Amino acid sequence: MKRFYLQRNQDASGVSGLGNVAEGCQFDNGWCALIWLTSADPDDEVHAFYHGIDRVEEIHGHGGMTKVVWIDDESSNVIVRPKETPTPLPGRTVKLG
Repeated sequence: MKRFYLQRNQDASGVSGLGNVAEGCQFDNGWCALIWLTSADPDDEVHAFYHGIDRVEEIHGHGGMTKVVWIDDESSNVIVRPKETPTPLPGRTVKLG
């Protein structure tokens, strides 16, 4: 698995903003998962899956305005540790995220 982010240098749509706008990973079989970091509503998680990194670039690259920046040089066994889940008090709910 290789991790990457989308670096947007020009915002063609006027929605995503500039800088690191999404992060993702490419699995060893070529599939990619992508999650957007720029949602105006923190409860609105926007994510998608693609057959390959070429498709990610085709859809979100906007003719070179957005670049895929690799975090990992090659496939690696990245360990993703979940955030600690708070223990709710009796009778209360906990909102995660």
